[in-house]
Amino acid sequence: MKYEWLLFDADDTLFDFSKAEANALKWTLEQSLIPFLPEYVKMYAHFNQQVWKELERGTITSQELRVRRFQLFFENAGLDNDPALVSVLYMQNLALGTDLFEGAIEVVKALQKRCHLALVTNGLKDVQRPRLERSLLKGCFEKVFISEEIGIAKPARGFFDAVFAAINQPDPKKVLIIGDSLTSDIRGGMEYGIDTCWYNPKGDSTNLAITYQIKSLMELIDLV
Repeated sequence: MKYEWLLFDADDTLFDFSKAEANALKWTLEQSLIPFLPEYVKMYAHFNQQVWKELERGTITSQELRVRRFQLFFENAGLDNDPALVSVLYMQNLALGTDLFEGAIEVVKALQKRCHLALVTNGLKDVQRPRLERSLLKGCFEKVFISEEIGIAKPARGFFDAVFAAINQPDPKKVLIIGDSLTSDIRGGMEYGIDTCWYNPKGDSTNLAITYQIKSLMELIDLV
C-alpha cells in the first residue's frame, strides 16, 4: 500500500460548498427580512473568497473573518444591516449544508478500508463540526483538523505540523493530501513535502508540479 494516511480537504472537495453557501445566504437574508436578489450569491461569494485568502495569508483572524465578509457584502449591496448579527444566523444555516459531490461517500467508504483518513479544513468550528456530524461522512475520519481550532490555516507549515503530530509523525512519503485549492491544499502539501492530489473537475491548468490531478473523486480508488 503506497499511502498510510490520506488527508482530505472538505469544502469543494467532498462537500458541495457552493450550494451550501448559496442556500445559507438566501435563508439568512430572508430570515433577516432582507429582500433576496439572485445576484447577491455571486457578490457574497466574491467577498467570502477574498477574506478567506486573507486568513490563509495570516492577515485576518477567524473572528474578524466572520463579520468582515458581511461588512464588505453589505457595503457593496447598499444594505445597512448589522453584519455581526447576520453572521451568526448565516453560520447556523451554513452548518445545514451537508450535500456531497458525486462519489464522495463511496470513495471515502472504500478508502477507509485501506488507509487512515483525516479531514483537514480551513474552516470555522461552529460550522464544520455540526455539518460533519449531520452528513453521511459522520464517523468516516479518524481525525478531523479545523484551522480555527489549530489556530493557523493551510498552507502554513504550522497547520501541517499539528496534523503530523496528532497522527504520530508518519513518513511524509506515505501521506497524500487531496483538495481543490492550489493555494491552501496543494501548495501547503508541496511545501511540507507530501504528495498532492488536485481535485480539478473543471480541468483548469497550472504549472505546479502536482503529483496527481483528478476530475472525478472515483479516480482516487485506483490511485491509492
